[in-house]
Amino acid sequence: MKRITEYKNIVFDMGGVLVDYTADNATKHFTDDPEIIKEIHNVMFYSQEWLALDLGSMTDEKDISRILPRLSSDKVREIAKTTFEHWHEYNNVAREGMAEIVEALKKRGQKVYILSNVSRRLTDTYKDVVPAPESYDGAFFSGEVLALKPQPIIYQMFFERFSLNPSECFFIDDLEDNVNASIKSGMDAWCFDTADNEDLKRILEI
Repeated sequence: MKRITEYKNIVFDMGGVLVDYTADNATKHFTDDPEIIKEIHNVMFYSQEWLALDLGSMTDEKDISRILPRLSSDKVREIAKTTFEHWHEYNNVAREGMAEIVEALKKRGQKVYILSNVSRRLTDTYKDVVPAPESYDGAFFSGEVLALKPQPIIYQMFFERFSLNPSECFFIDDLEDNVNASIKSGMDAWCFDTADNEDLKRILEI
């Protein structure tokens, strides 16, 4: 691995890196019943349909139409439907201190990109939740391309989309499998699994 200042491009994952993702935030906005929150958490956010949204293989309409019948009552279904319509407004929150890190990279002359497993909905709304939203040179989301990290193809599509040389990129993700796949693709990477900004700043030499 080269010195971090030698890389032209710094690539960030979103959830767990640029933003804190909490699946229940939206549901808690519409109910304070812990049993309903738990049911929606298990039935919706940990479903195959939710994974299909990140993959981009299912529309929002088809997704929610399959999830709702598995819930226990009309009341829960109504809260789940509202949660589904608004999850992107509440579940992602910019991580404290990350704006300063992203801006420091830009000031140093490096380009900054996003490579993340998220649904198509975030394609148009990610700037509402990421830190320093105008600082990114590009964003690439799994829901657009029918592929997920750590599948090798998503890294290749990312490089091609932005005409990037993998050896000139450094990737930061919170999952080791994604980091290992990145390295195999030719892009050096580091696993940000401590959620400690000081660790990240040390790696980025900020």
